Amino acid sequence: MREIATETAVPIARLGGSFMLSREAKAFSDGTGLQGWAPYFRGRFGVLGDVDADVVAAAAGFFPAGTARRAWDAGAGLPAADAAARYAAAAHDFGRRKLAAFTEPARLADLLQIVADGADVTGAPLFAGWRAMGVPEDDRARVLHLAHVIRELRGGLHVVAVLASGLTPLEAVLSGTSPFLPHGEPNAEWFGWPRPYPEITDDTRRRRAAAERLTDELMAPAFARLRDTEAAELTVLLKEADRIVSAKG
Repeated sequence: MREIATETAVPIARLGGSFMLSREAKAFSDGTGLQGWAPYFRGRFGVLGDVDADVVAAAAGFFPAGTARRAWDAGAGLPAADAAARYAAAAHDFGRRKLAAFTEPARLADLLQIVADGADVTGAPLFAGWRAMGVPEDDRARVLHLAHVIRELRGGLHVVAVLASGLTPLEAVLSGTSPFLPHGEPNAEWFGWPRPYPEITDDTRRRRAAAERLTDELMAPAFARLRDTEAAELTVLLKEADRIVSAKG
């Protein structure tokens, strides 16, 4: 099942995270009255509960602890569960709007549900938190919700893979080529990593490639409950949904 994990990595990363820069996400942010990273942190990490910022930093992985603490603490007046529910609603509204032309949302949602239900939560606390949330009844909203849930699974396992490959989170951001993780110095600055930055060498890039392969290996068991025909169908439907969501307009 490593092949299906590799094949679906890009569409899951894009489809599951596509709502984060949408008009719906902006409306959520504006509604919180918070600035900068605070709405994003409160919304995405709210599934962890009203915890200390170090817990959030541990799950965030690729953000410096200082960014996580400033953003999380800035939103302390907004209950975590409420923020997560409102952030999820933004994702659902985005799914209904952007997937209006997608003709097989029920089937794709059912296949994504099999993957989400069959995955182990070990090493992926955000996946566990998002999976525990209620799944919407509307099929297009359900596709977006479950794609995001599985994106959080890959994200948590990617942190594990990066560390196991001997990289720091900052090195992963600087050297990354993954659609899941923004990369390069501009994104390191955006995430709040202070300079000076370490040099990215050929060895760093080799380790980064190894981390991507290991992420695929760690993701593979989540797809084990799919029959071969279902895995192929999931790939086709994910790519089509990703194409539609990624189209301008």
